[in-house]
Parts: sequence; C-alpha cells; structure tokens
Amino acid sequence: MNDYDALRDYLKKQHLPEFVLTFDEIEAIIDASLPRAARRASWWDSLRSPQEKMPQREACLDGGYIATRQADGKSVKFKRIPRGARGATP
Repeated sequence: MNDYDALRDYLKKQHLPEFVLTFDEIEAIIDASLPRAARRASWWDSLRSPQEKMPQREACLDGGYIATRQADGKSVKFKRIPRGARGATP
C-alpha cells in the first residue's frame, strides 16, 4: 500500500487540535490493510529521520498533523501542526 491520499484528505477535513484513530479506523479510511510495519512507532513518527520520505508520514504532514503511534500498539494520535510551522524558517 503506497497510497495514503485518503488519509491526507481525511486529516485536512479535521478541526480538532488532536485526536486518536485506531488502526481499524485508519484502514477503513484508506480502504486497505496497513502493513505489519505500522505496528512500529517509528513507522508513524513524522519527526524521526525527516530526510527519509515515507508516504504515510507525508500524508499526515500534508494533512496538517503529526502522527504518533500510541503505547497500546493499536492506535495513532494525530496532533495538529501549528499554522506556518511546517517548513517555516526562524
């Protein structure tokens, strides 16, 4: 699965500063199963290795959120990126 456009589009429509989605909810949004790698926190971590482009990370960032896999290993927290923060220079 390389297409996370549906997740990006879903995130763009959200207005909450942060919220949690289960893997099942994410799979319903993207209409596909997440890979086994999605169980690892590093797969979601938008701030880890930013030079390494990962389609799911890019979808989250393009949707305006930073994603963090939760300790339960079955859900992801999405936290809104402050306006102007992505790619902003001091």
